[in-house]
Amino acid sequence: MTVVRPPAVAGKFYSDNPAELRAAVRDYLDAPFTESAASPPKAIIVPHAGYVYSGPIAGSGYALLKESRGTITRVVLLGPAHTVAIQGLAASGADVFETPLGPVPVDTAAVSELLQLPQVQLSNEAHAREHSLEVHLPFLQETLGDFLLIPLVVGQATPAQVSEVLEALWGGLETLIVISSDLSHYHPYDTACRFDQETSLAIEEGRISDLRGDRACGFLPIAGLLESAVRHGLHARTVDLRNSGDTAGGRDQVVGYGAYVLEPEPETGSGTASVLSRAENLFADCEPETLDAEHEQRLLDVAAAAIQRGIEYGAQPETNAAEFPLPLQMMRATFVTLTLGGQLRGCMGSLLASRPLVCDVASNAYSAAFLDPRFSPLALREADSLDIHISVLSVPEAMSFESEADVIAQLRPGIDGVTIYEANRRGTLLPAVWEKILDPRTFFETVKQKAGLPADYWSATLRVERYTATSIGHES
Repeated sequence: MTVVRPPAVAGKFYSDNPAELRAAVRDYLDAPFTESAASPPKAIIVPHAGYVYSGPIAGSGYALLKESRGTITRVVLLGPAHTVAIQGLAASGADVFETPLGPVPVDTAAVSELLQLPQVQLSNEAHAREHSLEVHLPFLQETLGDFLLIPLVVGQATPAQVSEVLEALWGGLETLIVISSDLSHYHPYDTACRFDQETSLAIEEGRISDLRGDRACGFLPIAGLLESAVRHGLHARTVDLRNSGDTAGGRDQVVGYGAYVLEPEPETGSGTASVLSRAENLFADCEPETLDAEHEQRLLDVAAAAIQRGIEYGAQPETNAAEFPLPLQMMRATFVTLTLGGQLRGCMGSLLASRPLVCDVASNAYSAAFLDPRFSPLALREADSLDIHISVLSVPEAMSFESEADVIAQLRPGIDGVTIYEANRRGTLLPAVWEKILDPRTFFETVKQKAGLPADYWSATLRVERYTATSIGHES
């Protein structure tokens, strides 16, 4: 007799109407700026909330599979346990997982082999009401068509135990690994953005020890995947990073969502201190230079409105990116600098693109006015005399170098912004700072001091990125 695992959250997390469900998934897959991949990815990390919240971000990840139909024929799907406490990993005894789009057959032979591993147990109870796996099946059905499924719920397990399971299932081009995870839960919008940026950097850099359960519910399967990725010469790249405040929810308490793909390590050159870029932009084809004068004025107006709302109501406005032109919806990192009488009055920004450009500007304008710890909150009497300057950052470029002198020689005065990373320290200077610091050596030393390091500090583990910025508005 065929054992069927019926859908548990159809009609709740996603539509139980096949036509409506298929249409929704296709909309997410075909959204503007989604990527496609020339060759099948080995693994993706995608979120598992209700489609209205995380569907757009999941769609960004699954769009990478559009050209993989017929090539990928087996999917290893891992997600965290939400309903049942389990030790290790739980396989399912079902022969088929049912969705409104039809049945998905389980690779029962592979499951039987996995049960020989001590960390894998059979538990239909762990799968019965678990949504972290189920919500991915319609996306997989729509992109891949027919495939065999190996579903695993991850409970109390070590990254090494998860990695051992993945190694047993690794296979070739026919096998895709999907890790299911949301990011931070129920923080205010700005706090969530900061936490999720940090988690994304940890994922991209393979810093397993920096992953935490309160920042990514699927941190254990993610950690196991990253451990295996090192063996196979793969690294993670952020494809999309947003939260429920960007999609369908309020901003008082949001849930973060990221989509990531594992790719072969790129060539990085010969420098001993070279690094991989951690922030390849979601919409690299849509450069900031495509902003025209009208777009720039809209951004300045949005920044001013965010500050005015903060003065009047003491709260940050909710910005709906869909109400703005497409160039203002692209994912960009920005800094907003406020000056008063030629003196700095506040400066806050983002190094990693994690939300639409217009939303990033609104948030950073509010933060610069009221949350910069160097200044008291902006007062009403100051608002009329305030100058607003916006820097729209390019995708950071990882620098390859042999020495500090090599770094300094590569810097382009007046053009490059610089960010350095050392352990848990980070510092950056925007390109505009070249107006005050003309000497490249002094510029680089100042970046180190911004990171809390001595000006003469040097280490072979120091990591350096540079970026350019499109300037909007007036900066005294």
